[in-house]
Amino acid sequence: MSGKGPKREWRFYIADMIEFARKVLLYTEGKSQADFLSDGLTYDATLRNLELIGEAATRVPEDIKVDHSEVPWRKIIATRNRLIHAYLGIDDDIVWSIIQDDIPGLLEQLEALHRLYS
Repeated sequence: MSGKGPKREWRFYIADMIEFARKVLLYTEGKSQADFLSDGLTYDATLRNLELIGEAATRVPEDIKVDHSEVPWRKIIATRNRLIHAYLGIDDDIVWSIIQDDIPGLLEQLEALHRLYS
């Protein structure tokens, strides 16, 4: 027995990505970069949710990624890989930029995609 359950519908991964992105924004709302970096729990929880966004993105079928190239799939997955393999070094300025500059727009894109397929 392989231990794998039934294949999960890809749309659920989009919903997961939305939830994780909302958590990133919630956890960092009203914080400065210095506050974010000095709060270990918030930092760790936020990085974990950034990782999970990327993990869920890896499970979206390639044809959906091609059809919705406005979503930066490769960048999302590359960010996940960089965070998971922290031995490559995590640049906190880049992480903060992702949170502030990329996640709000990504959330909008994912919500639009979710509405399209719901």
